[in-house]
Amino acid sequence: MAKTETPERSQAGEGSSEGRTTPCILVVDDSATIRRSAETMLSNEGYQVVTAENGFEALSKITRHRPSMVFVDIMMPRLDGYQTTAIIKNNPEFRDIPVVMLTSKDGLFDRARGRVVGSDQYLTKPFTREELLVAVKQYAG
Repeated sequence: MAKTETPERSQAGEGSSEGRTTPCILVVDDSATIRRSAETMLSNEGYQVVTAENGFEALSKITRHRPSMVFVDIMMPRLDGYQTTAIIKNNPEFRDIPVVMLTSKDGLFDRARGRVVGSDQYLTKPFTREELLVAVKQYAG
């Protein structure tokens, strides 16, 4: 069974992605419902899932877990998805980690802004299990 983690769970599975056989996916969203839904969909497919409820927590978990890819909500308090993505993509150690932005906004401006900060893809909420898995297979194998 895949290892999963939410902020309340243990920190088992920490460390580099090297030697890991199952891709680790980081899901960042201030909505517990979205985090749980994505975690369930992905862990049921055998992926290791780490969750974070904001951008600051995500940056800490990226350092610890070295995920294969990141799903990040755009609209979050404190550090939004654009800022979080820009920090990831401007860090030489993490810039190659694919970032897929999650949002309920589907405007051209939002998509363009996501590309400017370095996002690899844009997924509109509510997303389906299939849409989530297509993105994971495309970016995390």
